[in-house]
Amino acid sequence: MKGFNTIILFFIFSLVVSCGSQSRKDVADLVFLNGSVWTVNPDQPWAEAVAVKGEEILEVGSSREIKKLIMDKTEVIDLEGAFLLPGFIDSHTHFIDGGFSLSSIQLRETKSREEFIARIEEKAKELDEGEWILNGDWDHQQFDPSRLPSKEWIDAVTPYNPVCINRLDGHMVLVNSLALRLADITKNTPSPTGGEILKDPKTEELTGILKDAAIELVSRHIPEPSLKEKIKAGEAAIRHANEIGVTSVHDMGNVSNFEVYQELQKANKLKVRVCLYMQITNVELLVRLKLKSPFGNDFLKIGGLKGFVDGSLGSSTALFFEPYLDNPSKRGILYSHMFPEGIMENRIMKADKAGLQVAIHAIGDKANHIILDIFEKAISENPKRERRWRVEHAQHLLPEDMDRMGKLHIIASVQPYHAIDDGRWAEKKIGKERCRTTYAFKSLKEKGVILACGSDWTVAPLEPLTGIYAAVTRRTLDGKNPKGWFPEQKISLEEAIKGYTLNGAYAEFSENEKGSIEKGKLADLVKLDQNLFKIPPERMREVQVKMTILNGKIIYRR
Repeated sequence: MKGFNTIILFFIFSLVVSCGSQSRKDVADLVFLNGSVWTVNPDQPWAEAVAVKGEEILEVGSSREIKKLIMDKTEVIDLEGAFLLPGFIDSHTHFIDGGFSLSSIQLRETKSREEFIARIEEKAKELDEGEWILNGDWDHQQFDPSRLPSKEWIDAVTPYNPVCINRLDGHMVLVNSLALRLADITKNTPSPTGGEILKDPKTEELTGILKDAAIELVSRHIPEPSLKEKIKAGEAAIRHANEIGVTSVHDMGNVSNFEVYQELQKANKLKVRVCLYMQITNVELLVRLKLKSPFGNDFLKIGGLKGFVDGSLGSSTALFFEPYLDNPSKRGILYSHMFPEGIMENRIMKADKAGLQVAIHAIGDKANHIILDIFEKAISENPKRERRWRVEHAQHLLPEDMDRMGKLHIIASVQPYHAIDDGRWAEKKIGKERCRTTYAFKSLKEKGVILACGSDWTVAPLEPLTGIYAAVTRRTLDGKNPKGWFPEQKISLEEAIKGYTLNGAYAEFSENEKGSIEKGKLADLVKLDQNLFKIPPERMREVQVKMTILNGKIIYRR
């Protein structure tokens, strides 16, 4: 009998220990209660509360359910009805460049020649002799009248500082005479393949405007920033991302950016998840390494290879089948990545056979048609595999190519802000008919195309809420389209949020780890001060990020 009692006591003790162990396992480190939680999970779209343990989401449900997971050391945040979403994923940035731009000359909002010159003169006074004036993000479409700037505008105020300032799309720059001399560019210098050196049509003199491949003639003379400077720019970009709820970015960068992110991760300063796309010219390197993409961890991975077919609409270098209305002699140009002829197809074929993902920039309808031809050939000729290939921008499309994108399962990596920006003047350049299938978000979705949304920062602001506003309203920045520019291409709020969360995760093969608020997924969250579903769409740009949570840790509070 005594032995039996001993067994019973041991069983009870074991049960108590087991229950205690189980309770400790289910205790949350961080809990959000009494909120409006939009999960982006179709099986449980709304919830009141979320529990986090370590770096993962422990439970999602009602406040009553989640309260059971609270113990003495649990941090409890009462949302008081505030709106909670998955952390935003920006599927197209130039992230390190964005960090540099935060401390560079700011020309995006200049609306006159006088203001443009004054800002450049002010910047020149801040710099030592010989220092370059870079970046800028100017937009000549904002000038009244709209006209390209020229070196004559700025030569007098920059006699000792070379200038290379880019249009906001990055496909056109203005340089001063000093920069032209340093690069040994004269009026007799021929335009390189894939680029253009603009000259005055009457005098044949250089205007200071360089497009696409011609930019390299000057940029090769600009001193490369040091690793320390790049890390500082990366830190600035990360702080900015934290403040606006961005927890993951796809960086359309280059090989050198990888070192920057490694150093930031080593110093525990990589407070944003990075999926890096390297230039497609590096395909041989990745093939030799036998690297399959995506490759890496939850914080830093190589997503694949990025290439270009053409330029941009604003710079008149986007490639179209029909001429530009404002310059009938031009149809755009092929980017240097397309030369010599056949090299893009060759590189994509190599990438595909090696198990690499590709993301290709195409803006004009002909550029999109060309890259879809190449994609279709590779998919049909190479073995079947899981491809999540992307067309970056996919701005101007033939209707039949939207069908092809759906059938080929090509992701459209789109930037909704461009629609409300370019929509102010796009019809002047390509006409109303071509604009009907410009930024055709709704039509693409109806064809089964997944929309991975992003900003293209620094071309456009990094703020995802502005992008969501643009996708839902299509109200152009000039206020002239209050019901939306081609409103039939609007998408719903649910679709727009998904584009900045779960679809972005899908594009990098991470939909099982992030992009929605679900048990077991990474605890990347963002708290907003207003419920997007309860305010008029036109007020979305007023909404503020109050808190950003990354990997289960609060990294930003307002």
